[in-house]
Amino acid sequence: MTLPFRKYQGLGNDFILLDGRTGTLPSFAGEPAQQLCDRHFGIGADGLILALPPQAGGDVRMQIFNADGSEAEMCGNGIRCFARFLADLDAAPVGKSWQVETAAGRIVPQLLEGDLVSVDMGRPFLEPAAIPTSIDAGNPLADQELEVAGERLWVAAVGMGNPHAVVQVLDLEQLDFERLGPALEQHPAFPARANVHFVQVIAADRLRLRVWERGAGPTLACGTGACASLVATHLRGACGREASLELPGGPLQIRWDANDHLQMAGPAVHVFSGVLADNSEASAGASDAGYQQALALLDNLSLDQMVNLANNSLEERNRRRISGR
Repeated sequence: MTLPFRKYQGLGNDFILLDGRTGTLPSFAGEPAQQLCDRHFGIGADGLILALPPQAGGDVRMQIFNADGSEAEMCGNGIRCFARFLADLDAAPVGKSWQVETAAGRIVPQLLEGDLVSVDMGRPFLEPAAIPTSIDAGNPLADQELEVAGERLWVAAVGMGNPHAVVQVLDLEQLDFERLGPALEQHPAFPARANVHFVQVIAADRLRLRVWERGAGPTLACGTGACASLVATHLRGACGREASLELPGGPLQIRWDANDHLQMAGPAVHVFSGVLADNSEASAGASDAGYQQALALLDNLSLDQMVNLANNSLEERNRRRISGR
């Protein structure tokens, strides 16, 4: 069995997408998703997204797995890529929208001109139990000083169907991102872990953001995180209700409208298409066995032996090319 896939990226946040709307897909939870997202031994991606038949009256259902194989409730960049994926498969016109069922509720993306997709991300969750977090409820922002990796940080908790921790900093360049990101992701104040965002305010309508995503680590963009960051920063009085969120992969336009919904607009771009081999346990086991065998061989070779092996392989390829074999 083979499965066609497509890869898309939204501001560098990249995803593998599979269409299971009319057929049965194998289970990708856990190790299968992790293997596909591996950038050395798989396709490489920040997540795996499946298009599935609806279950609650929507047009289609989206299931998303993080790069570590865990299932995510929602992803803002992911749902833009999901909409572009559906549009490409179905030749949908500009203006087309879908009622997409997600683990975070129904989300509505709409095609704009070019590569742009807008998404009504719904209302933010500000009550601690809904996020979830043990940070005390605020009025209305749950905002508290926490000890993180030996430092004291003011952390705001916002839910966008998935949990977010937002920290406002004076200078992103001075941030110990690689240490504080994973520590805050796994902080006890977030029982389901958290997507972590460090925000620098450039102007009332311009924020700069670095992202440590739950289950993926550093990523170039996070749509739900951009929404959560705007909400937290606005409620702290440091920005307006509409701003450009500058992420490492590029800008997202976020607006918190009068109906309390977050509106997000940004690109979603097709990268390449391909075919997956059978995802059975047998093929997975064979691949793992081959990988372990290769590691064992390398462990038993000295550096000089590895160099000789590489040189011999190169000489053999050259000899075959010259001889026409």
